[in-house]
Amino acid sequence: MTGRLAGRKIAILATDGVEQVELTDPQEALRREGAAVEVVSNKSGHIQGFRHYDKGDEIKVDAQLDSADAGDYDALVLPGGVINPDALRLEPKAIQFVRYFVEQGLPIAAICHGPWTLIDAQGVAGRRMTSWPSLKTDLGNAGAHWVDEQVVVDANLVTSRRPDDLPAFDAKMIEVFEGRANSVRSAAR
Repeated sequence: MTGRLAGRKIAILATDGVEQVELTDPQEALRREGAAVEVVSNKSGHIQGFRHYDKGDEIKVDAQLDSADAGDYDALVLPGGVINPDALRLEPKAIQFVRYFVEQGLPIAAICHGPWTLIDAQGVAGRRMTSWPSLKTDLGNAGAHWVDEQVVVDANLVTSRRPDDLPAFDAKMIEVFEGRANSVRSAAR
C-alpha cells in the first residue's frame, strides 16, 4: 500500500448481476492505495455477483441509494455485467447519483457494460471512451466517440472493455483518482 488515495472516499455503484471481478478487483486496488471504498446499491445487505453467466459470490452493500449522498464521495466506479447497469438505468436515484459526479466533474471509472449508466446520466456526449463492444452503437448515439482500446482516459473519465483489461483499468483509475482528487481538494481550499 502506497497511500496514494489516503483520505479519499470512493463509491462503487452496483446491484444484483454485477460482474463480480469488475467490482472486487478495482475495490481491492483502491483499498491498497488507502482509499475508503463503499459499495452503494439500490439493494440492502448484499448483492449477487456473477461470473459471466454463472452466479458468483454475494457482495456486501455498504450504503443504500436511499440514504447515500453522492457529495460524500471523491470518485465513482461503475462495474459492468449486463444485468447490473441495465437494472440501474431504471432507477432514478441511481441516475441522479451518477449525474452528480458528471455535473461536478469528479472522476469516474467505468468498465464493460458500466458506461450504459453514464448514457442515462448524460455523461458521454463528446467523450472519447471504450466499453464492451455491444455498447458501441448506444454510446455513439449518445454522442461519445467509441474506440476499441484496452483503457481510455478522457480527462476525468476512465473506461475499459472487459475483465481482461482490469490491470490497465485499475492503474489508470488510480492515476486519475489521485490527480483529480488533489485538484478538486486544492480548488476547495
